[in-house]
Amino acid sequence: MKEKRLVRFQKWMARGSLIAGACFVLFFSFSLMEESIPDKIWIEKGEEENFDFHLPVIGEMEQRGLEVFGNQSPAVEKDKIKLDLNESFSLKSQEQGSYSMTCRLFGMFHIKEVAVEVVEKAKVVPCGIPVGIYVKTDGILIIGTGTVTGIDGMNYEPAENLVKSGDYVKTVDEQVIENKEDLIEKINQSQGNPVVLGILRGEEYIQLKLQPVQVSEDEYKLGIWVRDDLAGVGTLTFYDEQGNYGALGHPVSDLDTGTKVSMGEGTLYEAEVAGITKGEKGNPGEIAGVITYLEQYRLGTVEENTNVGIYGNLEKAPQKVEGENYFSVGQKQEIEEGEASIISTVSGERREYSIVITDIDYNSENKGILFQVTDPELLNLTGGIVQGMSGSPIIQNGKVIGAVTHVFVQDASKGYGIFIENMLGH
Repeated sequence: MKEKRLVRFQKWMARGSLIAGACFVLFFSFSLMEESIPDKIWIEKGEEENFDFHLPVIGEMEQRGLEVFGNQSPAVEKDKIKLDLNESFSLKSQEQGSYSMTCRLFGMFHIKEVAVEVVEKAKVVPCGIPVGIYVKTDGILIIGTGTVTGIDGMNYEPAENLVKSGDYVKTVDEQVIENKEDLIEKINQSQGNPVVLGILRGEEYIQLKLQPVQVSEDEYKLGIWVRDDLAGVGTLTFYDEQGNYGALGHPVSDLDTGTKVSMGEGTLYEAEVAGITKGEKGNPGEIAGVITYLEQYRLGTVEENTNVGIYGNLEKAPQKVEGENYFSVGQKQEIEEGEASIISTVSGERREYSIVITDIDYNSENKGILFQVTDPELLNLTGGIVQGMSGSPIIQNGKVIGAVTHVFVQDASKGYGIFIENMLGH
């Protein structure tokens, strides 16, 4: 009897292993399919866009305003189309609009919803030149807290465990403050009485009561380190026919807090490369730049700081790209693994450097393009990609397809790039 029970137990174990294995394969298949299909597809109005996913997936979407070429299953409902994603197909529309495509594995198991956006044709001037960025913060940025020595010789920490690095002071006793000087004035006017700071912490607005410490006859402090402006050098990626520009391909973050800077008004200036620290294993290297804060070097405004770059409007074209040709924009479905180039001014001269695209992640926000630098001159000059090159345009088949965003700390010859459509669609 014991032997029979043991055999049965072993059979059940074998069946359980098969079921577990099948579940794992199914889960892995779902994950693979989900990653292989973009969350969003962009189509230029009036252009036929080609797709070739080679996946056993059926996509279903509205017919409204869309033309389908080369692949269309009979519609289940009127005004619906079904696409076999295992076969190549093309989409075209003469009208701007938004669609949603439901994707199902083998036409049965729901995988994801894909946003399909029909957008106006875009042409941009790829820049790859250094620019100076000066911005005021939207509120007073708190960098950290510290000890204050009072007039009585005792040490105090009035802000400890109350405010946090990355908080923005917007008001003092419900009065709006514009800069550090305003904050200092309000604290001194308190005469040591408690003050209420209006704080923006992420998306939440809170009020905190702090007790200023008297440090001299007419001076009071809260023991917080603050900043109300920011300056640096970055790379201008593109500008369009209306003078709108995009740069960096990632947000401007505060060096001390590591948080994305909440920007107020800002100005863009021309800048020059002053020096290069070559990238080595464990050291990403960097470009040093010089900004001249004179009116004749002013280029335009800085208006937005987003996860995919900074944006604003040019009042004049930068000298280094004045008169340059406009390029068509390449959507991510057009990108191929293989040869491409980046435009950069690291040598002081704006030129193209050769790279090889080695992998494409359709769903990454700003690391969708993985590439390796192959240009001997750039490798000799910088070691590959260094800090400060973020925003350098990536060109393939005569189109702007993206921009450099991140460097590999352990291998400067490798880098990540953002799809240009992500920057244009911010």
